[in-house]
Amino acid sequence: MAAHPSVPLKSPAQEPLVRSVVDATADVPAEQLQSAKVLDLLIERLADKLLPTSDPLAKARLRGHLAMRELLNADGGALTASQMADVLGISRQAVDKRRKAGQLLAVALPRRGLLYPAWQITESGAPLGGLVEVLAELRGHDPWARARFFVTGNDRLGGNRPLDVLREGALEAVLEAARGFGEHGAA
Repeated sequence: MAAHPSVPLKSPAQEPLVRSVVDATADVPAEQLQSAKVLDLLIERLADKLLPTSDPLAKARLRGHLAMRELLNADGGALTASQMADVLGISRQAVDKRRKAGQLLAVALPRRGLLYPAWQITESGAPLGGLVEVLAELRGHDPWARARFFVTGNDRLGGNRPLDVLREGALEAVLEAARGFGEHGAA
């Protein structure tokens, strides 16, 4: 198999992987390959071929890592503590103090440390209005669950994301949704 002229293979070991991707997507229309869901498609079609059969949880872990990446990429990506400090015009220590006080949300990534979802900060560089109150309502949940709450559609909010509803200023509605977060039947 010949590599694309602008992206040469770095080792012969890459050739079977590239061939597997090409074979797995041969029947997929081009517009689908260019969509954001192409990773989901590849996972479904390649996981059984490429993941070790001796590890029955490998596919679940892969899905977990992709879900974490999707959460971090939502609405502006994620910032390091230094980047968050620059945006807010405060020190890294002050950012950490706000995180510990429940005023900012950070999620931990292995080998990357803490990352702060950028959606917590408005375009003007101020913290999102109502964020502290909603984080307080969600304090019983781990940071990843709290992040998921904000960027996932919620039935209690008519399918809208709490982040969008909060941006519209409907704090009470988001607080009510946060109170029900994680309950059976609640989004």
